[in-house]
Amino acid sequence: MCIEELVPQSHILRKVECLVDFSFIYDEVRELYSANNGRPSTDPVVVVKYTLLGYLYGIESERQIERDIEDRVSFRWFLGLNLSDKAPDHSTISQLRKRKFNGTDLFRRIFERVLTLPG
Repeated sequence: MCIEELVPQSHILRKVECLVDFSFIYDEVRELYSANNGRPSTDPVVVVKYTLLGYLYGIESERQIERDIEDRVSFRWFLGLNLSDKAPDHSTISQLRKRKFNGTDLFRRIFERVLTLPG
């Protein structure tokens, strides 16, 4: 069974994925990341999508988002995870938001861009 087959074509996350080319996020965060220093980072698109899941589904706790990713196939699909992949750790996401993105208007710019998309 493929995860792609488990998420209905009419699912809201499929619509979001179809409407939004999240690759622009890499340009938005380029200067916040070092290409050759430290351990591999959590993909910034995953960080944004993780946060977007919280907004879309009214989940205020990053711990709860992580638990929901573990249980919900549609969330895993949206993040690009396979059924056997571990969900991004809530504390990693929290620390990234606090340390890398704090003091920036990154999330506001990203969400404004998403909200102005046609469709």
